[in-house]
Amino acid sequence: MTRDYSEFLPQTAQSRLSDRRRSFLETYGWQAFFAQQISIDALTRTPPVRVVEVHRNALHVLGDGIARTVPPIRDVTVGDWLLLERDQPQVSRVLERKTVMKRRAPGTDRQEQLIAANIETCFVVTSCNQDFNIARLERYIVLAFEAQIAPVIVLTKADQVADARRYIDQASAISDRVPVVALDARGDAPRKMLSGWCKPGQTVAFLGSSGVGKSTLTNALAGTQSVATQAIREDDAKGRHTTTRRQLHLVPGGCLVLDTPGMRELQLTGAASGLGDVFSDIQELSQQCRFKDCQHQSEPGCAVLAAIEADVLDETRLQRWRKLVAEEAFNSASLAERRSKDKAFGKMVRRVMKEKSERGRR
Repeated sequence: MTRDYSEFLPQTAQSRLSDRRRSFLETYGWQAFFAQQISIDALTRTPPVRVVEVHRNALHVLGDGIARTVPPIRDVTVGDWLLLERDQPQVSRVLERKTVMKRRAPGTDRQEQLIAANIETCFVVTSCNQDFNIARLERYIVLAFEAQIAPVIVLTKADQVADARRYIDQASAISDRVPVVALDARGDAPRKMLSGWCKPGQTVAFLGSSGVGKSTLTNALAGTQSVATQAIREDDAKGRHTTTRRQLHLVPGGCLVLDTPGMRELQLTGAASGLGDVFSDIQELSQQCRFKDCQHQSEPGCAVLAAIEADVLDETRLQRWRKLVAEEAFNSASLAERRSKDKAFGKMVRRVMKEKSERGRR
């Protein structure tokens, strides 16, 4: 059984873990949560590294005195901590995650796609223009709540509209647990207005469509122009895919910022708790319905429909909730079916290989 070293890693054990290593690891987000999962011997033999870039055919990892590109490892994503096996990096151990964001992968292959791990704050970015979409924002907030990541809605291009208040009010209505910040992504505004979430050793992520200013915000926090940006199309406010990979950037002040490609499709799966958090008003109303299995369609004694009649609840919000609940249930069921089939197939392969091996020994 692995001993719990959280009391003195990385704070003590000076002879085994130098101040320099401790400082480097903490800069990149190392915390007692990860330290308690390993022993001092394992820490020395397999040094911790963090996945800071994910490419199609490789991972880039950083540790104390380590900067390597290694082959991809199954079910590893940007932000993960690995115990690096120097000679065989493919078998490096992945430490348990504090948080992980995931979605159903685009396409029809019924796969789950990891987006990022060990994120403290998720900045959901949209613009005060045609990109603004309540339904899409709700999806991102559900994703963050399900992962137990603190979401913040960031409205960019607030300087380009006569009245940003209507965008702020609509975004604020999604959940009273989600702060809303409106700003100009250029200049000093992001550093000043987002500094409360960008503390040393913290990891934050920018999520949103292409062209909303995620890379511009990353550059603003970094005080450089190291991340490429492009202008949006003026006719429909659509952006181009400037960011092509998920990458962590260390910015002045010690915060790690994850810039991500724009997501054209965000299908929810395994997000029932997140849905309940975002639509807590509907959840609370449903507890007052006459029937426990009320579908809020036309049932007598439905508190949700009564709230709509009384203008307490917006009917379009109920419609969006219905759509997301149905989508989440379908995706979760189809992915569970896929995993069950994969497990059964794996058992069959192992049985066939075992029988083949036994025949060979006869």
